[in-house]
Amino acid sequence: MTVKREFLGETKQGAPIYGYHITNNNGTELCVLNYGAAIRNIFVKDKNGDKKDVVLGFDDVTGYLDNSCFLGVVVGPSANRVANGKYSIDGKTYTMAINDGPNNLHSDFDNGFHKRVWDASEDSDSVTFTLKAEDGDLGFSGNREFSVTYSLSDDDAVSIHYHATSDARTLMNITNHCYFNLGGHNSGTILNHVAQFNASMTTPVGEGLIPTGEIVSVEGTPFDFRKAKPIGKEIDADNEQLKLGSGYDHNLIIDGADGTRRTFATVTCPETGITMQCSTTLPAFQFYAGNFLTAENAKDGATYGKRDGFCLETQFHPDCINHDNFPDPVFGPEREYDSVTVYKFS
Repeated sequence: MTVKREFLGETKQGAPIYGYHITNNNGTELCVLNYGAAIRNIFVKDKNGDKKDVVLGFDDVTGYLDNSCFLGVVVGPSANRVANGKYSIDGKTYTMAINDGPNNLHSDFDNGFHKRVWDASEDSDSVTFTLKAEDGDLGFSGNREFSVTYSLSDDDAVSIHYHATSDARTLMNITNHCYFNLGGHNSGTILNHVAQFNASMTTPVGEGLIPTGEIVSVEGTPFDFRKAKPIGKEIDADNEQLKLGSGYDHNLIIDGADGTRRTFATVTCPETGITMQCSTTLPAFQFYAGNFLTAENAKDGATYGKRDGFCLETQFHPDCINHDNFPDPVFGPEREYDSVTVYKFS
């Protein structure tokens, strides 16, 4: 197992951006950046023994300085949507940026955690990124410290360990917005990928993809992936939820979620034979099929388009802070944030 650091460039303010390459004894390689704590590459072997980079991203750091589609980055302090950009904790109302119609999406497009340089420390098989945020930053309470540790095992599992503390009660809902394509990052559509989800329930949305507060069964709907099927099989079905998201962009609740790590998804590309098994300690995940994906001048000169990558963003339910029947996303002095998500390749 080796970890190597590579200088990639600078931010507009002159802060250095590094790539950290973790390589295991199988030759599987993970590259993460101190900018946005982003996953830039995951190289794994296909059924013929050829290496494929299964993560969408950029070779040049300037791609990450823009990165309007959040390729590979850590999103925080609050991922996904918050209705009207407002929420209350202990009777006090907090206001966030209105950047997605009348709502908030991913905290802040210009100053969220995906647009910040994180401190980095290396170990033999991992890299830990840390970031501090002051009380009031982006509309969140508490002086907070966040850490994200990426590690790679010899059985080709990429693990993400998130941890955070705060000196005041505050909203935290952190995720990684990695886009995967198991055919290779520049191989085109992911609609042929075969997916199976351990998720019997979902949280339907209204306009703006804000949850209604209901929790409903996936039975008899295009959101039922309890038996494996191609992602594209029903993505354009005559279904009101799919029309609202222009395809899959919805929260699914993991069966039996109880804070322990549970497998929630298995996805396979038939052409390469690469399979990704996903597990997490979190209660849910956003399944996004890249319906609005667009990126030019990407890795290897690629151009990404609609549905060329998919996301499985582990999380608390969207807008959970405004729904008493959703899991509690408030953390503080008496409750530290701690979660693990693992993507295992074979």
